[in-house]
Amino acid sequence: MRQYNFDEIIDRKGTNSINVEAYGEKLLQGAELPWKEEDIIRMWVADMEFAVPEVILEAMRKRIDQKIFGYTGVFDSNYYDAFVAWNKKRYGWEFPEEHLVFSPGIVPALLQLPTMIMEPDEKILIMTPSYGPFKTAGDFNRREVVYSPLINKDNFYRMDFDDLREKAADPKTTVCILCNPHNPTGRAWSKEELKIFADIMRKENMWVISDEIHGDLLRSGLRHIPLATIMEDYSRLITCMAPSKTFNLAALMVSNLIIPDEKLRTKWNNRTLVKENALGIVAAQAAYSQGEDWLKALQAYLDENFRFAKEFFDKHLPLTNFKIPEATYLAWVDLGPYLPEDLDNTILFFAEKAGVILEDESMFVQDAKGFVRLNFACPKAMLKEGLERIRRALTEE
Repeated sequence: MRQYNFDEIIDRKGTNSINVEAYGEKLLQGAELPWKEEDIIRMWVADMEFAVPEVILEAMRKRIDQKIFGYTGVFDSNYYDAFVAWNKKRYGWEFPEEHLVFSPGIVPALLQLPTMIMEPDEKILIMTPSYGPFKTAGDFNRREVVYSPLINKDNFYRMDFDDLREKAADPKTTVCILCNPHNPTGRAWSKEELKIFADIMRKENMWVISDEIHGDLLRSGLRHIPLATIMEDYSRLITCMAPSKTFNLAALMVSNLIIPDEKLRTKWNNRTLVKENALGIVAAQAAYSQGEDWLKALQAYLDENFRFAKEFFDKHLPLTNFKIPEATYLAWVDLGPYLPEDLDNTILFFAEKAGVILEDESMFVQDAKGFVRLNFACPKAMLKEGLERIRRALTEE
C-alpha cells in the first residue's frame, strides 16, 4: 500500500467551504466567540479534512484540459463498469446498467422522491436518532413522518423490530428511509438484521429508500451489506450511494441511485433538472476505478483515530461509555453525564468554552439527548487538540 499524508493540515479558508465559512450562521446564530478564527477546531459537518486522492485530481486535470464544460450526461458504459466493479468486488453485488441513474446528491434525491412514490396523505417511517434530512424529506413534501426509536443498550444500537412491524402495518405508512450504515450511531447493520427488516418491508409492500452513502467507510475488516443483496427481486427498493463521503467529493454533486422500477426510473429521468456535473462524473469514475488503495489507507488512519479517542474517553471522560462505531468517520458520544444540568445550547457551550464546533441532539430529530456528533476525519493533531479542549470544558481544568 502506498503512503498517504493524512497528517497534512490544509488551509480551507477562501474556498467557500461550508465547514469553514458557515458554522456561525448555521449553528451559532451569529454569536461572537472568544477565539481567533484560526484557532477554531471544526468537528461538525460530515466532510473530511483530508486531501482528495491524487488519482482523482489527475483525472480532473485531464478533463479540465479539454477546455469545454457544456451540458453533460453519462453516454457510455465506462462509468457503470467502474461503479459496478467496485460494488461487485467489495460487496458481491451487481445490477443492470439501466437501473443506474444520477442525482446531484442523496439529500436532493430524498427531497424529490416522496412525491414520485407517495400519495399526499401517506407517511414516511424513519428510525431515530436520525440524520436530519430524513425528517426534512417528509416535511418538505408535506408528508407525515413516523418515528421508530432504535434500542440503545450501553451505547450500542439495534432496530426495534416489534415497533417497526407495528408502524409499518399502518396502511398509510408506505415509505421507509433506511440509513445503512446508520448515521449518527455508526451501526453497520448485520445480514441477520437486514433480513428481518426486509421481511417487514416485503410483508407491507413498502417502498424502501436505502441511504448507503457511508457504506465504504467501515472499520478495517468489516464489510458493508447493501440491502439490495437481501432484497434482490424487490422492485420497490431505491439504493442511494455516492463517492462524496468516501473520497471527500461532496462539492462535485454526483450520487448514484439504483432503481429497479422502470416506471419510477422514467419519472426520475424526466425531471427538468440540469444533467450531470462534468468534473463530478470524471472524479467519481476515477475514484471507483483507482481509489481502493487510498481508501484502505484512509480506513487504517480512521481506525487509529477512533482507537485514540476510545482510550481518551475511557481515561478522561469514562461516563461517556464511548464505543468505536462500526462505520462512518463520525463519533456518536454521550456527554450527558458531564453536561451542566441547566444547559440549553450544547453547540454554543462548546464553541465558547472550547473553540470546538460540533453537532448536538437538536440536529438528529429525537432520542439523542446529551449526545454530540464529532467528525474524526481529520489529522491526528487536530483530533487530539479537539478532544483535549472538550475535556477541559467539561471538567473545568
